[in-house]
Amino acid sequence: MPKQRPNPEKLLLRVQEEERHQLRGKLKIYLGAAPGVGKTYSMLEEALTKRTQGLDVVVGVVESHGRHEIESLLGNLEILPRQKIEYRGQQLTEFDLDAALKRKAGVILIDEMAHTNAPGLRHTKRWQDIKELLDRGIDVYTTLNVQHIDSLNDAVTQILHTEVKETVPDSMLELADTIELIDLPPEDLLKRLQEGKVYIPEQAALAVEHFFRKGNLSALRELALRVTAERVEAQVLSYRQDLGIKHVWPTKEKLLVCVSANYKSTRLIRTARRMASRLKAEWLAVYVDTPELRVSEEKRNSAIQNLRLAERLGAATTILTGLGVSNEIMNFARENNITRIVIGKQIRSRLRDLLFGSLADKIIRQSGEIDVYLITGEFDEIKPASSTQARRIPWRIYGFAIITISIVTFIDYFFNDYLHSSMAMLYLLGVTIVATFGEFWPALLASILSLIAFRFCFISPYYCFSMGDLSANVSLLLLFIMTQIISYLTIISRRQAQATHLAEHHTSALYMLSRQLASTRGVDNLLAATVRYIAELFDSEVIALLHENNSLVIHAKSGSVAILTEKEQSIAQWVYDLGQIAGLGTDTLPLSDAIYVPLIASRKSIGVLRVCPAQPKRLFTPEQMHLLESCVNQIALAIEVDRSHGS
Repeated sequence: MPKQRPNPEKLLLRVQEEERHQLRGKLKIYLGAAPGVGKTYSMLEEALTKRTQGLDVVVGVVESHGRHEIESLLGNLEILPRQKIEYRGQQLTEFDLDAALKRKAGVILIDEMAHTNAPGLRHTKRWQDIKELLDRGIDVYTTLNVQHIDSLNDAVTQILHTEVKETVPDSMLELADTIELIDLPPEDLLKRLQEGKVYIPEQAALAVEHFFRKGNLSALRELALRVTAERVEAQVLSYRQDLGIKHVWPTKEKLLVCVSANYKSTRLIRTARRMASRLKAEWLAVYVDTPELRVSEEKRNSAIQNLRLAERLGAATTILTGLGVSNEIMNFARENNITRIVIGKQIRSRLRDLLFGSLADKIIRQSGEIDVYLITGEFDEIKPASSTQARRIPWRIYGFAIITISIVTFIDYFFNDYLHSSMAMLYLLGVTIVATFGEFWPALLASILSLIAFRFCFISPYYCFSMGDLSANVSLLLLFIMTQIISYLTIISRRQAQATHLAEHHTSALYMLSRQLASTRGVDNLLAATVRYIAELFDSEVIALLHENNSLVIHAKSGSVAILTEKEQSIAQWVYDLGQIAGLGTDTLPLSDAIYVPLIASRKSIGVLRVCPAQPKRLFTPEQMHLLESCVNQIALAIEVDRSHGS
């Protein structure tokens, strides 16, 4: 598939980022799984190569640990004097940041990025020194072991059975222009350790006993390889998006499962989960909302439940909006470099497939280099009981469509002498107005009524429905096609605008909530303000309960509910005790009328928030649930901060 034109907005963002990047120094990180793999040696070797090419290279701080090969390389480079610090009767030597800023070399070499500086220096951590150098336009080469990456701290603790105190935030890795992996098999590293090329003999014996075990080194090596692979994957994806490359580069297995409102989608989701687990691959789940889908409240809730199931099983979920399901799925797949698609195929009659087509067949035809897996046949699953709540038919919009086309016909009929060829354009305008409501079937009705009225009143023979000449029939056909295209595009534009508005609304909602919490004092005032805010944001009745005297007490509420029933109180207590969400649409007590979310501060649960949608049994989408959890987390932390200040 040929490359498409790059996205102008992404190119503009790219140019702006490059302009900011030019003002900042460049950072290169030599990443390794453990000490002794050769990070410092590789950094010094490249520095010497750059120096022979005319680059001004200076050593800020490099630790040789008694290794002769490191000391021999350092002898060929300019070394900045270290700063001497008196601490607890000892004299420590540290990297002199001010001297480095004054020297302003082309590249400064700084070893051991995660190092903690001695007390009294401007920064507590060496990575902060590096960041200041970068902000002032100085390039830096540095070394880092994978166990010091902040986001991996928990995993490293489980591997080594000890906590690593010195960590570097992941934001520093994101600042890096280059991350070079210095890799060495565990066997070779252990051999280097025995030969005294990593530590002196006394230190080496202790290191073998506690850190340098073959299992530990293998696990840390896997983490280092994974960090590097994720970095490269992000760079590849950014490159493809910037240049508008749509064909898939199969650098890594990535699965996509297509979810529908059908109850049988659960089998697809579980199948995709098993495939992703076997392949050790990332997987995503998508649901496509199109104008022709007349989704009832029951089907909408079913689709949301399917997405939540996929999310619980580890998938990233997305709701797409577009004209055609197959087109949206394939565009999304190529933009995200999907290598395999899992989709269901119903066994239907050949005639029906010929007349209406099959989604699976369309995706297979468009798949190109992407593998497609079909889950076919009838499933031995029990269909859930259908809800008695039916989708409300938009009679008002149907009535508006009839009135609009009647008005257009009236104008065309009485102003025929002035309009002439513009009569059909008025019908297009009428259909467009109806389509702005975002409903497919009223727009289709308006299109059909336009066709009937135009034929009956303005095409000879008049006031009958007999077939006219060929040109008249072609005109009617073109009118119908044009009204359909315009109505589809109008509906899609409206839905995409709503989706964009929703995303912006979520961001602004969190911002407004944080501002409101920052300007409010007192626990009751905080709860009263946030309960009103969340009630308006989610169109729900909200009750906030805090734990006092071994029970949950209502501190703030919106709506008519004054007290909780014994059952609701027990649900809230369960949520408080276990710190888990329960209620409507969850796995725990899903038949409840409301969602119960724990207020979890930094240490423990402090209360529960009950959110009951104004429209009964209406489920929140995964995006809304994430927003609700973010709001609740902010509230809990604000209460904890207020209490700590009060005490």
